[in-house]
Amino acid sequence: MTRGSIPDDDDTVARKGKVVTTTEGWPELLRCTTTKPPPILPGELIEEILLRIPASSLVRLRNSVCSSWRTLISSSQFAKDHLRRSMAVDPALTHPCIAYYSSSYSYTTIGTFSVRYVFENPPHEPTKVVPYEGRCYRSIIGSCHGLLCLHDEELEDRAILWNPCTGFTSPPLEIGGIFYYCGFGYDHVNDKYKLFGIVNKKSGESVTRIFTFGPKSKWRTIQDFPYRLHDSDSKDCVVGLVGLFVSGTGTLNWLLRSRLSSSVAVLSVDLVKETYSQFSAPSRDSDDKEFVLPRLGILRGCLAVCYETKKTHWTFWLMKEYGVPQSWTKLAIIPHHPLLVNPVSCYVLLPMYMLTNDVLLAKSPSGKFVLCNLNDGSIEFPNIDSSGDGMTKHRPLSRGSGSRIFHVYHESLVSPSHFGLPSCSSEMRLFKPTL
Repeated sequence: MTRGSIPDDDDTVARKGKVVTTTEGWPELLRCTTTKPPPILPGELIEEILLRIPASSLVRLRNSVCSSWRTLISSSQFAKDHLRRSMAVDPALTHPCIAYYSSSYSYTTIGTFSVRYVFENPPHEPTKVVPYEGRCYRSIIGSCHGLLCLHDEELEDRAILWNPCTGFTSPPLEIGGIFYYCGFGYDHVNDKYKLFGIVNKKSGESVTRIFTFGPKSKWRTIQDFPYRLHDSDSKDCVVGLVGLFVSGTGTLNWLLRSRLSSSVAVLSVDLVKETYSQFSAPSRDSDDKEFVLPRLGILRGCLAVCYETKKTHWTFWLMKEYGVPQSWTKLAIIPHHPLLVNPVSCYVLLPMYMLTNDVLLAKSPSGKFVLCNLNDGSIEFPNIDSSGDGMTKHRPLSRGSGSRIFHVYHESLVSPSHFGLPSCSSEMRLFKPTL
């Protein structure tokens, strides 16, 4: 199977062992530099050049360049411009990664690995997991613009924002209770990062709130979420606790599955208007097993839905225009494979990431990650080395995901300090396993 590739940067070239040497032009270059001063580039041109460098490379450069470049790279406006350019022109500037945590054991580590390496590495060369350790056990609420929102599961009422690429975090923020339905995203109209959640108070009462991150971070209580957890009286069931953020729309999204029929819909929370809406998902076969839950994902910046069909294959749909049901387009049909199915699982294939050449990374009901080539139907199982993630009670990722929960994020330069929060680098550090 041809996996395709994401464009190399300097780090990738070094990692592949390629060394480029040349002597052509060196005498002339040395002669020029010893007889005349080097040319002075205008500041606008320097910025334009730096905006074309991947975020991870800029982070490595930041501490070894002149103070004016370091100030530019660290500025909030440059981070916004770099993010905007990557989203509109060159997605390779913000490399896709996956972060995960354990939902069954209280490990203080969070593992991350490069999606690009998963696609590019041959089977004999594993993709290494890079683990980070915090001061306590934290779950991941969501990701947006390179930031991960982490919930402190021990104290139950605190969250932090963390950028794994830059290493910066916000200080722990008081959020006031335990979440169940929740999500993290960006209000592009008001330039605000927001945390949505249903908070259970100690009194037993629950309230629906939106927390706005900033110099005066605060809660707003909004209209109640239309559904409750384990509500047997509701005709619809919300699939999943965490809403998926769709960039550019300012929305968090959940699937709704009817308890009375095969119909499926999308429930949306608008972080700009702080209101709810609902639209239909593509129709699924009425003969599909009701207990097999569909899955919602984000592929190429669009909502994606996967159904199990006829007990023999999975069908993927992509919403080309957000909120317009007529724009649902059938993306692929992937036949069941003995190593992918799980007879006792109530879930389908979960879409994670897709390259422009139609190679899809997904998590199967069996727990294995799989690369599916949508053009020729071939599949491969990537080799992901999680031996150093500190989650010793879990089997290796190459054999299955177990009870780990995964979130896709894209590397960026966005920092909590860019929207008025203090930034530090002490909350999350590289994990060093004890030998």
